[in-house]
Amino acid sequence: MSLWARAGLLGTVAYCVHGRRRALAEFGRKDSPLGGKDQWELKLVLVLFRHGARTPLRPIPEVEQVEWNPALLEIPAQTEFDYAVTDLAGGPRPYSPYEDQYKKVVLKGGVIAGQLTKVGMQQMFALGERLRKRYIEDFAFLSPAFKPSEVFVRSTNIFRNLESTRCLLAGLFQQQKEGPVTIVTDEAKSEVLYPNPQNCQRLKEINRKRMATMCLQPGISDDLKTIKEKVGINSEKQVDFFVLLDNMLAEQVSGSFLERVHNIFRHAGETALNAG
Repeated sequence: MSLWARAGLLGTVAYCVHGRRRALAEFGRKDSPLGGKDQWELKLVLVLFRHGARTPLRPIPEVEQVEWNPALLEIPAQTEFDYAVTDLAGGPRPYSPYEDQYKKVVLKGGVIAGQLTKVGMQQMFALGERLRKRYIEDFAFLSPAFKPSEVFVRSTNIFRNLESTRCLLAGLFQQQKEGPVTIVTDEAKSEVLYPNPQNCQRLKEINRKRMATMCLQPGISDDLKTIKEKVGINSEKQVDFFVLLDNMLAEQVSGSFLERVHNIFRHAGETALNAG
């Protein structure tokens, strides 16, 4: 792969093109201090994105669960795109401790936690098509088919993120490639694409303190208690807002949301807001 690939795809962070429209407008103005379009040449595009919709990381205890049918994880034909995964030095894919953690949590229906769903795959494919429209069809910046010399692909070593990257590439290049597709990743202990307490002792200490006190703060603890009572969760169970929101969003996006639970959450939320 060329040192200066034309496009870099970094999975799992966020998709950002800050100030894109404003910059393009400035480039197009002849009286702009930046000059006209003919004085500028696009050299590099960096795309950062998160994964698509997924299954919850863990279920809400003592609450009726939706059924996560394995069909919700079926791969749409248009998103298929063969790829290999290597470490930063080009060696075999590193061990992923997160995958072992997810496999220990089996949701109702037999699906394991934290997996990319069909909806998530379609979301990433659609993002790839948007990028294709801009950088292949409009700007002719990239070749219509994937070329290792033009694109560098980096992802965190979590399966849903690797699969999200696959789907984006399938949409970007419409399943066409001229050479192998390689996604580069890193070991969990040294990963830098997310806040990583494994390689930052200070961050680990901050997270531990915040998690211990977060739900004890006035207002937050009262709201959480109200919601747990409405939903029917034993007060002794360790449940925070992240677990509640994670399940709600995952179920809503998949179309599997329980209306009864949704109404309880909405009522509890309104109660908490009114009390505040």
